[in-house]
Amino acid sequence: MRKEPPSQGENNGTGATTGDAQVILQLYELRRDQAMRDARHFISANFWPESAEDVLRLARSYPSQENTYLRQVTSYWEMASALVLRGALHEGLFFDCSGEMYCVFAKFEPFLGEIRKKLPYFLLSVETAIMRTAEGRARLQRLELRLARRKQKLAQRRAAVAATSAGYS
Repeated sequence: MRKEPPSQGENNGTGATTGDAQVILQLYELRRDQAMRDARHFISANFWPESAEDVLRLARSYPSQENTYLRQVTSYWEMASALVLRGALHEGLFFDCSGEMYCVFAKFEPFLGEIRKKLPYFLLSVETAIMRTAEGRARLQRLELRLARRKQKLAQRRAAVAATSAGYS
């Protein structure tokens, strides 16, 4: 007889099940799809919003490829977070296997107040999943610092290229 999945937060004190492991593996398999890899690469390596307007401009650019990438990555992490929030996936196991979600959220977090004036549910499940534990909040802080350093290095690289290109790009 199969036990029903625990309700929200119920599985915090118990170990992950083989069913939880299967869901994590299925989420990983979805991330390996080439279209998803392209979307993840765009969001992680190429998209560096400076304002809420940068994000909203991309959100309004339907049917562009970049808009598709934004929707694909954010909806993937919203779905995965919802599995945790609704008790279908062990929160601790998800935390152990979802570092990329924190990086994605950290890119958008400074602009969420403004973004949500137009898109009220943007990354809401992701935020809830991250912020509900001290461990999640601490992980987010570490990744925000890492992203700030990465962004600074990219800016330095661009400046160096611009200085050596004599105006040619």
